[in-house]
Amino acid sequence: MNRLTLDACAKLNLTLDVGEKRPDGYHNMEMIMQSVSLYDTVDITLTAKKDIKVMSTKPNLPTGIHNLAGKAAKAFKSYVNLNDIGVEVYINKRIPDRAGMAGGSADAAAVIRGLDILLDTRLSADALSAIALSVGSDVPFCLFGGTALACGRGELLTPLAALPDCGILLVKPDFSVSTPALFAALDGCQVRLRPDTRGAVDALCTGDMKALAGRMVNVFEEALPEAERRIVVDIKSELLSAGALGACMTGTGSAVFGIFPTLEDARRADLGRFGETFAVSPVKSI
Repeated sequence: MNRLTLDACAKLNLTLDVGEKRPDGYHNMEMIMQSVSLYDTVDITLTAKKDIKVMSTKPNLPTGIHNLAGKAAKAFKSYVNLNDIGVEVYINKRIPDRAGMAGGSADAAAVIRGLDILLDTRLSADALSAIALSVGSDVPFCLFGGTALACGRGELLTPLAALPDCGILLVKPDFSVSTPALFAALDGCQVRLRPDTRGAVDALCTGDMKALAGRMVNVFEEALPEAERRIVVDIKSELLSAGALGACMTGTGSAVFGIFPTLEDARRADLGRFGETFAVSPVKSI
């Protein structure tokens, strides 16, 4: 077998808290991450050439090793010392760019999983996670998915009780924010509201969706520029008015999501005026 196609699921942050900046330049994070049923399709092919090629359905995205999927292929080849094998990756993109849903990280994780299968290297979970972390902070979670508490840079993962069946409406407004700029803004502002992560974990354990939804907080919302913050606030308000149990921005944005009792409830909510919308379900594992 020299070709494999895998799905790369988007992630959401049910909670997101940011701690102090570390000596290595990263921030300590504490967040609950969740895979959802919006995914890219990643086609991976082994070739006789030694180079790495990455193409996608979005012509504006980086190609080759400038794409996270290409970096993942390079890191995997180096780890297993198989640099004489070429890799071609083609990505059918569905996850919006610069949305806080880890689309690039999900693609990279799919490449790592796929190469482990294609090359029959049978690496341990720890080895795969080490390769993933060398590519990006969200990539280790995207390897395994489901529901997890992520700490450190995001690589210290603790599996949690699965998010109960529900509907989730994602709304991607027509703006994006620089992640480094948002971290810098957060360092310079006084955060007024932080998530009750422990309470959210307990709510997952008991399957209490209302308690969980009421604890969904993302500290990056306070660091957004004023115009963008107003848009996020308006989307959250409309999601709640449409019947969402809770609403929150994911990652550094700009996507906002609401959790509804059922998928049909999420589909009925009409928020298309704010941008792209996607009605999805939680994914328990990848």
